Amino acid sequence: MEHFVVSARKYRPQTFKDVVGQQAITNTLLNAIDNNHLAQALLFTGPRGVGKTTCARILAKMINSDDSESNDEDFAFNIFELDAASNNSVDDIRSLTDQVRIPPQVGKYKVYIIDEVHMLSQAAFNAFLKTLEEPPKHCIFILATTEKHKIIPTILSRCQIFDFKRITVKDAKEYLKYIAEEQGITADDDALHIIAQKADGAMRDALSIFDRVVSFSGKNLTRQAVTENLNVLDYETYFTSTDLILENKIPELLLQFNSTLSKGFDGHHYIAGLASHFRDLLVSKTQETIELLEVGDQTKTKYLEQSKKASQDFLLRGINLANDCDLKYKTSKNQRLLVELCLMQLASITFDGEKKNSRHYIIPASYFKKKGITPIPVTTPEQKQNNDGTSPVKEENKGAPVKNYATNTSEAFQVNEPPKILLKKETKRASGLSLSSIKAKKEHLIKQMDVVIDEEDLPKEDFTEKELITVWNTYTEKIRKNGKHNLASILDIDTPKVKGTTVYLEYPNATNKVEVERNQYDLLAFVRKSLNNFDISLSISINEVMEKKYAYTTAEKFEKLKEKNPNIDLLRKTFDLDI
Repeated sequence: MEHFVVSARKYRPQTFKDVVGQQAITNTLLNAIDNNHLAQALLFTGPRGVGKTTCARILAKMINSDDSESNDEDFAFNIFELDAASNNSVDDIRSLTDQVRIPPQVGKYKVYIIDEVHMLSQAAFNAFLKTLEEPPKHCIFILATTEKHKIIPTILSRCQIFDFKRITVKDAKEYLKYIAEEQGITADDDALHIIAQKADGAMRDALSIFDRVVSFSGKNLTRQAVTENLNVLDYETYFTSTDLILENKIPELLLQFNSTLSKGFDGHHYIAGLASHFRDLLVSKTQETIELLEVGDQTKTKYLEQSKKASQDFLLRGINLANDCDLKYKTSKNQRLLVELCLMQLASITFDGEKKNSRHYIIPASYFKKKGITPIPVTTPEQKQNNDGTSPVKEENKGAPVKNYATNTSEAFQVNEPPKILLKKETKRASGLSLSSIKAKKEHLIKQMDVVIDEEDLPKEDFTEKELITVWNTYTEKIRKNGKHNLASILDIDTPKVKGTTVYLEYPNATNKVEVERNQYDLLAFVRKSLNNFDISLSISINEVMEKKYAYTTAEKFEKLKEKNPNIDLLRKTFDLDI
């Protein structure tokens, strides 16, 4: 049986053109070789499986190749690979520096590739410094590491550093597609895309996963086979979840989550994937951002279709809820309940079946006049006879609600008066100063204000600031006579100013503002009625400078009294009084 070679070794790049996803670095190295501008110490750093060692081997071969030599020339005697993980002592570095002095027998350079160089000990790094700074002209060092931060700065300063980036999902998928064609394997585009995503930027990992899935499914690589073998949640799971959320089907959504858990998936992984799915749907809604969607062509079509069903507001709120659940998952004691609660909240975002408008509006007579409708006069129990001359209302019907009907040739309206609340004789009447009566009165005032605000046909006559001040002073005197001296004093602090239909007031502290706002319903009702303008509103601000005007010191009080009566100063001087 023929010996099997893993794809990571079988398809290892032999030239810089074959290296995947590192065009910037390979072009730089090629130009350095062509221009004879190559540094003697290079540091290749980056994540695992992105081509650091491969590029080091290709570079070592290229700098020794010559057009006069055959293509199969072996320069293995000039390339020395050292694993710093197992050769990290001072003696190993000393042995290396002794070999550096000997020139190459074949080719132009001796190349030393030191892999995992961050594993060298502190003493070994120090022993290597002098050789790395001033190596012989026939020697080139290529250091490779995944953890650059562990290398001492004195080594970094002596090297030309090349940062290798992660392989993008698109580049990894294209290379996997090429390998599948080389091996005669039929692979779905989505299947290769899932493998590339699972590799997380490492080409070596992608090839290892590819070999594993091929061993599982044979020559036909499908998306379902990949998801089963890699134990990853398929896109279909999230598409189905989103459909159930948009349709407000909470029971089916919870059953699907239970099914996902029974397959061995973690709830944390599920909710994090759902947040990413919402993000992809949000990206799909705008033509300019579709390129940020890293999925296969078939799956991209599904994203575009589902993104039309979900509104932008829903997706933003969904991402926020799912992300919040993701953050709380590790610290939660009941993790399953946390995810289920999040799913129920998501399914309730677009649910408006129980949302009703509970606000009631009084339809004024002006509405019927505008529509050309003549309302029939209201019939009250006190009337002895109806308008049409029929018998009067019976005694037992006096407590019932009275209906007022308005008729027209095209439409009819019915307005119900609010029912009268009749208290039994034995029921104890609440005190006028009780909390319940105060609360009821306040709610009644608020409802009255709502009716006024919502009415469009109320009078809106123009008025001047002088007229407003006159009405304002009248109201102040009225409440002062009724015993509300504190409120009257507060209203006298500032003269109201008018801009449009808004009355502006300034008070020295928040206490004054709260007191006026608490009594604003009676105040505005009086002002609106007096000026015959129901658009008037109140705007109160706080000016701390005014507070100093009213917070007198002893001397300020004396000066104020002296202004009113100059004889006070004469009294102080006569009796030699202190202030």
